[in-house]
Amino acid sequence: MNEKLTNYLKGVFAPYEGVKSVEELKTDLLYDLQERFRELKEEGKDDETAFEMTIDSIGDIEQTVQEVANLSRSLERQVVTNFSASNLAKSDFAGVIAHKGKFSGSALRRSNFSGADLTGSTFASSDVREANFDCSNLTDCNISANDLTDSSFHKSILVRTNISKSGLDGAKFMDVMLTDVKLTMTDLRKTIFDRCVFNGVDFKYSDLRGQRFDGQTFIGVKFDKSALNEVSFKGAILKNVSFISGFTLTKKYYRAIKTICFDGAMMDKLTYAALKGMDADLSKVTVI
Repeated sequence: MNEKLTNYLKGVFAPYEGVKSVEELKTDLLYDLQERFRELKEEGKDDETAFEMTIDSIGDIEQTVQEVANLSRSLERQVVTNFSASNLAKSDFAGVIAHKGKFSGSALRRSNFSGADLTGSTFASSDVREANFDCSNLTDCNISANDLTDSSFHKSILVRTNISKSGLDGAKFMDVMLTDVKLTMTDLRKTIFDRCVFNGVDFKYSDLRGQRFDGQTFIGVKFDKSALNEVSFKGAILKNVSFISGFTLTKKYYRAIKTICFDGAMMDKLTYAALKGMDADLSKVTVI
């Protein structure tokens, strides 16, 4: 009858083979069932009755096992996605799923994250130079104080991504829709933006001097308190875009606005009125 109990448990636990915590539960449960079976036999129960009563005594064991397995796998995934303080230069993460991954204080230069799902991950104080994030999912990622020089974000998914205080010289954002992204307190003078749509993006306190946004689309974007000298929006579309200097004792911000090129741009009436009030050159702008 011990063999019958063993075979019963094998059937219940078969889908979760290899999960450590489930294997431990199986061993403990088998011991308890054998003890219970012996007690029932000593009470005079026949083998079949004792077996049925033994099985009934553990309740809905399949649900319990599934819950234990799910918890164990969740914990295992958390361990696997913690890569903080690691030397991972030139690593291949292409196509991986690493939700809420931790990449803090790590060497990630030239690593390949193309096509990876990194939703909710954190990159902080890491060397991520020349990394490949093409087609990766960076939704809800927090990217702070990293060196992202010459990194690539071609067709990346950027939704509620927070990028701040990071080095982005030579970084390429191409064919990207940036939605509710924060690109704050960052030097973006040498960052490349090409064929992008900026929807709800916040550039607060960032250095954009000399940046070229020609032909790109800006909807609900904030350039508040940004450095904007000599920025070009030639042929761009601007809707509900905010340019606010904040408190200032000089006209430095307004002088910067006058240096922006809006030739051939199209903008809504509110954006047009706000820029006109700052004496921006809107002589070649189309109001939509």
